[in-house]
Amino acid sequence: METSGVKLVGILESPFVNRVVMALKIKSVEYELIEVNPHEKSGILVEANPVHKKIPVLIHGDKPVCESLIIVGYIDEAWKEGPSILPSDPYDRAMALFWADYIDGKWFESFKQLRGSEGEARKELLDKISEGLVLLEKAFTDCSKGKPFFGGENVGYLDIALGSIVGWIKVSETMIGHKIFDEEKAPLLVEWVDKMYSDSSVKDVMLNPQTLLEFFKKMQATKPEAAAE
Repeated sequence: METSGVKLVGILESPFVNRVVMALKIKSVEYELIEVNPHEKSGILVEANPVHKKIPVLIHGDKPVCESLIIVGYIDEAWKEGPSILPSDPYDRAMALFWADYIDGKWFESFKQLRGSEGEARKELLDKISEGLVLLEKAFTDCSKGKPFFGGENVGYLDIALGSIVGWIKVSETMIGHKIFDEEKAPLLVEWVDKMYSDSSVKDVMLNPQTLLEFFKKMQATKPEAAAE
């Protein structure tokens, strides 16, 4: 399929937009980024995603596709000539979909609650995150089958699902002074993170933690309540 006429609605700092960027990079698809404020539900965002009014939205040939993991799957199907992203084996594909759903539905949700937590509540969240990390370490062992990535020799669907949030996890580590990617509990995932940031297929688009931290501080400073103080 031709790569022309592809638009991506979102902001590059979003981990969910980053998933789409990684998939497009792997498939060597050129695209136009249409930057929008995700907090302003107006214009092209509402038109392209009237149900959820959220980023990212991929527009391909004037047809919108919504939800980050669904978009990644669409890209894999739409551009067959590039490297495969989803596993071809039915069981391996099911496991990739399962763990990606776990990351979004369970594990990453705990990180969203960390910033406003304190004391015992924070400890409980960190314990939950640590338990999830151990589960993902086991998932990596099962899915990678001794190879560098969840997807085997190359970055695949589950690598994209988890790799897109690594930068923001590192921001959380900085802000709360607690290491999430623990070498003792998840040595394989710690190595995997380094491989994601050095792999030629995605290293140029992996989210930089320092850049994200600066972006976060800027966003906090421009909040209405901050301006009123």
